[in-house]
Amino acid sequence: MKQLWAPWRLEYILSPPPEACIFCKKPADNLKNSLVLYRNNLSGVILNKYPYNNGHLLVYPLRHLPNIEDLSQEESASIFELIRESTTILKKAINPEGFNIGANIGKAAGAGVDSHIHFHIIPRWSGDVNFMPLLAEVKAMPEHLQESYRKLSLYFQKIPRT
Repeated sequence: MKQLWAPWRLEYILSPPPEACIFCKKPADNLKNSLVLYRNNLSGVILNKYPYNNGHLLVYPLRHLPNIEDLSQEESASIFELIRESTTILKKAINPEGFNIGANIGKAAGAGVDSHIHFHIIPRWSGDVNFMPLLAEVKAMPEHLQESYRKLSLYFQKIPRT
């Protein structure tokens, strides 16, 4: 069994819970600071502040819902379309060799924000897991979070807002 180690996420685990849901907060005037890449009338895409890999995205409904069965058909379609569009953008922008796509629904499943359903898109490359996290509790993130945002936002700006 292979394990995905992410000791740099300890900052997130040990920090106090946010006062407001990170998905429900209205994006700041400066979207770059909020890491929101895209929002339409039903769903949005945000860059994960504590990524497993560069380009780790979260796709979420705008309505505050904890469960997948609470999504309307329109929200489900909008989310899946954003997942599809996001993988296309990631392929163009950072050329991953594959993706992990999924959701952790509920605290027992590992959801960090269990009150608002969201889906992870994690770009993957051959060899992106190596000995560094195991021995030194360090993961080399080759690109700064704000640079990832800048690069990806150029593509997300081209998606029509509905």
